[in-house]
Order: sequence, then C-alpha cells, then structure tokens
Amino acid sequence: MKVVFATNNPNKLKEIRAVLSNVEVLSLADINIDTDIPEDHETLQENALQKAQFIHDRCKLPCFADDTGLEVDALNGRPGVFSARYAGPQCSSEDNMDLLLKEMDGSKNRSAQFRTVIAFIDGKDSHYFEGHVKGDILYEKKGAKGFGYDPLFMPEGYDISFAEMSQEEKNRISHRGIAVKKFSEWLNSRTSE
Repeated sequence: MKVVFATNNPNKLKEIRAVLSNVEVLSLADINIDTDIPEDHETLQENALQKAQFIHDRCKLPCFADDTGLEVDALNGRPGVFSARYAGPQCSSEDNMDLLLKEMDGSKNRSAQFRTVIAFIDGKDSHYFEGHVKGDILYEKKGAKGFGYDPLFMPEGYDISFAEMSQEEKNRISHRGIAVKKFSEWLNSRTSE
C-alpha cells in the first residue's frame, strides 16, 4: 500500500518512515507537489485534516497528515496549535525555544505535554489517531538530536531530553510515535481483511 505523508518537514518524514515500515510512505517530492500546505485552524485535529485533505485533493492517493502541539501548563496550554510558529511566521526552532524559555522564566511549574493528531483520508472516509506524552520543560536546552522543542522537553520517567535520545528510543515513547503506532496497527488490520 502507498500512502502520502502531507508534510514539508524532512525530520517528521524520517521519523514516520522509521515507524511505518509496513507501507510505502511517499513524500510530497515523490508525487511532485511543491507547495505550502495551509494550516489555519484552531485545533490540532482540524489542522491535520485540512493538510491531509489539501494534498489528497491534488493527488487522489490515500493521504495522512499530522499536527503537533506542545502544551505547557504554566502557559495555559500555549504554544499548543501554534507551536511551529510560536515566535512568528518566519521563526526558527531556536526562536521558538528562546521565546518559551523567556516566558517560562521564574516558573517552578514545568509540566507540559506533547500531543499529536494524525488525520488519514482515503477518498471515502477520514480517521484520526492521537498520541501524547507528558513531561517537563527544562531550564536550558540539552542535546543535539531531534528537532523542534526536543532539546527542552524531558519526558516523564526519564532524566534526558528528547534531543539526547536515539531516534529509536524517542519513537518508542513520543507523542508522534504513539499516534503512528495506532495508525500503523489500524492500517495493518485493514490490509489483512
């Protein structure tokens, strides 16, 4: 089975392909789509569906997309759905992390969670798969692996950040890894019917 992953993020594509080994995951480059994908809704689920639908309408292949947010308790759930563009439309991951550390300055409550929602469209139906992982925001960046907020997030039960873990270890426990595992199990059940 071939499915298109509606993302322009090469790090996400690499993570997803490592977990979804039972299907052929096509990138946007593989199907010759080179365009910005809109994501202008207020929830992770709406954004994931919007991205999957946008690409499905153009390629007519089964398609999935994810949206992920870092939800910080001390910031009333922010940056949440705006995690990727927290410091502005053209910001980098470094800009986002710097702003988060600035806004968390002086806060003893470091509790947070990463949450991912995957939307899958095959032309007939849409399906959703969610994963989350709880943890804490570190006081400083640690590690050079991963991407996004990984150097600032230490998952519950660990004493290292996501950016200090191997990709395999992170995929086992991460929000995206959990959502993709649910998606993978669902795809397997459908292909074995």
